[in-house]
Amino acid sequence: MTVNKMYQGSCLCGGIRYEIHGEIGEIIQCHCQRCRKSNGTAFATNAPVKKTEFKFVQGEHLLKFFSSSEGVERGFCMQCGSPIIANKSSAPEYYRLRLGTLDTPVEHKPRYHVFTSHKAEWDQICDDLKQFPEWPE
Repeated sequence: MTVNKMYQGSCLCGGIRYEIHGEIGEIIQCHCQRCRKSNGTAFATNAPVKKTEFKFVQGEHLLKFFSSSEGVERGFCMQCGSPIIANKSSAPEYYRLRLGTLDTPVEHKPRYHVFTSHKAEWDQICDDLKQFPEWPE
């Protein structure tokens, strides 16, 4: 018997709430400048989730999208600014979820770091995860 996972998440102000009825994909930590700027941190921790398994349960009207680069739209709460999801035209069936917005635990851990050649000069990567200077092949 297959047991479906269910995760819940929200933005900082609680205006946006969502559920994921399925798996969260491979977790990566991205050090590109756009991820750093959109999250205000040294890196963003992201994972793909199937759009068909993602559901807004409150406040979808508060989600505002910003086109940060060709083929990428970043969705955030227009009340508190929390980054929630991103759309990538190269993977239209998935959202890239910002894992910091989850309210329920995730069992698996990050797999690797990407765009480490762009990491903040003040940041130190202090784990044993594989590092890729750009996007891996």
